[in-house]
Amino acid sequence: MEVIEVITYQINHLDDTITVQFRMNEDSNFESRYDTIELSESDDFGFNLINEGFDFFEDDEEEIEFDDINEDELKTFLNEYYMIYPDRIPKID
Repeated sequence: MEVIEVITYQINHLDDTITVQFRMNEDSNFESRYDTIELSESDDFGFNLINEGFDFFEDDEEEIEFDDINEDELKTFLNEYYMIYPDRIPKID
């Protein structure tokens, strides 16, 4: 089984996790899977998923930060992660 598409992802900085919706090669176009993985797991695999945040300034000088994730790196990490831990592959939603 292989992750072929990352549909969405969201980083939770409060508990240092990433929630990912993705599709595997055996899933139909109408099926997807959700998983929440600790960011430290990606570090253990040698992946730095979060690129440096960009800072923008609005008119009132408030700073806005957002995280950018390289989706190819995320997909590669998920494939390695589930190859090592096949029992953690989430069921189809």
